Amino acid sequence: MPAILKNWDIMRMLRMGMGLWLIYSAFADHQPLLGLMGGLFALQAALNVGCCGANGCASPNYRQSKTPLHEETVYEEIK
Repeated sequence: MPAILKNWDIMRMLRMGMGLWLIYSAFADHQPLLGLMGGLFALQAALNVGCCGANGCASPNYRQSKTPLHEETVYEEIK
């Protein structure tokens, strides 16, 4: 079975529906830029990729630098 027919979740179906609707609207209204946008959505759905593929929008769970998160505060007594 081809990969294009597997794993159709709600977001993938939504992207394909939106893409096909935008392509139809582009032809009906003679709007080529709208057709490009619809083609982008349809292509994302067909290839099963999104704007944030492979956790591209996720922030890392660990800190990259070696500096401590909190430095110890030193208080000085004033008389």
